[in-house]
Amino acid sequence: MPKEIVEALIEGGKATAAPPLGPALGPKGVNIGLVVAEINKKTEGFKGMQVPVKVIINTDTKEFEISIGTPPAAGLIKKEAGIDKGSGNPLEHVADLKIEQIIKIAKMKEDGLSGKDLKAKVKEIIGTCNSMGVKVEEMHARDALKVVDEGKFDEKIKAEKTELTAEELKEIEEEKKRLQEELAAKREEYLKKAKAIMADMEGKESKDIKKKLVEAEIPEPIINEVLPTEKEAPPGVPGASKPGEKPGEKKPEEKPAEKK
Repeated sequence: MPKEIVEALIEGGKATAAPPLGPALGPKGVNIGLVVAEINKKTEGFKGMQVPVKVIINTDTKEFEISIGTPPAAGLIKKEAGIDKGSGNPLEHVADLKIEQIIKIAKMKEDGLSGKDLKAKVKEIIGTCNSMGVKVEEMHARDALKVVDEGKFDEKIKAEKTELTAEELKEIEEEKKRLQEELAAKREEYLKKAKAIMADMEGKESKDIKKKLVEAEIPEPIINEVLPTEKEAPPGVPGASKPGEKPGEKKPEEKPAEKK
C-alpha cells in the first residue's frame, strides 16, 4: 500500500493543528484533529521536552499510524530529577531518584535500549545516572546496580511500578535541595583551596600552577575558572607583536640603506 510520512519535532502533549503539523498534514486528507489527539496522548509523558514524531499515512484509505521517538536517556533523567544538568563528576551528586522513576524512564526508552528485559534496561538507565552524578534510592548509582543484581527491586520491576506517593515526591524534592546545597558548599571549598594555592605560587608559570591544582584534586571547571589564560605579551617585551602586527607573523627583512 502507498504510504507518505510526515515528520515533526513536537513539545510533548502540546501538538496542535498549527505549524509544523497542520500545513504538512492538510494536503494528505487525514483527520488532523484525530492525529493531534493521538500524538498528545502518546507524548503526554514527555511534557516540556521536544519529541520526534512520525505520522505514517496510507494514501489510499487515509488511515494513519503514529510513531513516537524518545529524547535521550540523560534528558529523561534530568526531567524526572528536576535538574538542568548533571554534575559532570560521578562523585558529586545533584539529585536522587527512586527506583519507580528509573523503571518509568526505562519503559519510556524501552525500544532504544539494548537490555533483553526490563531489569536489564533499568540497569542501563542507572548506568547513565552514574555518569551524571544522580543517586538512586539514596545510594551511589554503582551501589544501586549491585542491589538490582541482588534482586531487591525485582518485585517493583516485575510489576512495572512507576507511580510515587505524595510523601515520596516530597522526600525526593528535599533530598535534591540537600544535595544542591552540599554541592554549592563543596564548590566554595574548592575555590578557597584553589585560590590559596595560586596565592602561594604567585609569579610562577601558569603550567606549574595548573599542575599543582590538579595534584590537589581541584575539579577541571574550577581550575578553568580561577586560572587566568595566558595573555599576549605587552608591547616592548621581547617577542611581543608591534601594533598592527599579528601574533606570530613573520617580520619582513629590512633592506640595508643605499649608499649615496
